Amino acid sequence: MQSVITAPRPTPSPDDLLVLLAVARAGRYTAAASELGLNHTTVARRIESLEAALGGRVLARGASGWVLTALGEHALAAAEGIERAMRTLDPSSATLSGTVRLSATDGFSGFIAAPALVAVRRAHPDVTLEIVAATRRAAQQRVGVDLEVVVGRPHVHRAEATHLADYVLGTYASRDYLERHGAPASPAELAEHPLVYFIESMLQVDALDDARGAIPDMLDSVSSTNVYVHVDATRAGAGIGLLPAFLADRHDDLVRLFPSQVEARLPYWLVSRPEALRQPVVLAFIAAMRQRIDDVRPALLGRR
Repeated sequence: MQSVITAPRPTPSPDDLLVLLAVARAGRYTAAASELGLNHTTVARRIESLEAALGGRVLARGASGWVLTALGEHALAAAEGIERAMRTLDPSSATLSGTVRLSATDGFSGFIAAPALVAVRRAHPDVTLEIVAATRRAAQQRVGVDLEVVVGRPHVHRAEATHLADYVLGTYASRDYLERHGAPASPAELAEHPLVYFIESMLQVDALDDARGAIPDMLDSVSSTNVYVHVDATRAGAGIGLLPAFLADRHDDLVRLFPSQVEARLPYWLVSRPEALRQPVVLAFIAAMRQRIDDVRPALLGRR
């Protein structure tokens, strides 16, 4: 019987593995190509070359971008090893560089994430932060982001979820509004005033929806998906706002109503892709966020 000689598969190219690493972090060929200084076609060709060498698919299309297959996750570990080895050859390897991609609520993005990035950049000026400001549930596929911060405990798969901090919502009105319309004498009288809060029909976060239970049945005046609009509308006299204390207490023209009686305490949770937690730049950013939270915890809880 004549034996059949099977040609050995080519050895995976380190360059192809690094391209996979970029696609896994960015979630899209175009974004990875921009980061690597390549074009979209070259990235696609490198991924095809890697799949030929490994004998299977390393990426699959997800709802909003490319996600790793089981084989891709195995290859990613090798790619991260190459990246670490390359850092040891770089005399400036003690300095971190790269982009951290974060999805978080508007308030958290401005009050916690942005100052945390500034702290990281003092030591590592080549680190950048991309923020997608969104108030939503945690995604089941974190395509294009390394970290998510959501309100309420998330239910996720193939991800790490940790509690970061709690914050307080309270009822606020501008001094001018109270002079014009009178101050409610009790929490029950809040129902006689218009509410500034999220658009109820568009609110996807149960914890924020449940927070309405802290106030009586109030008719909406100004509604928005952006918490900074809530603050500005309340300051302008649109009604009584259900606002994060850490944003509202910064404004002397806002008065908190019934602080010991009307409030909602909500949790911030951090959701991370496992591969993101192996990136030193991401870990440095998480540490900076935790330090920022420790520094401002009284403000988060409405204790000036």
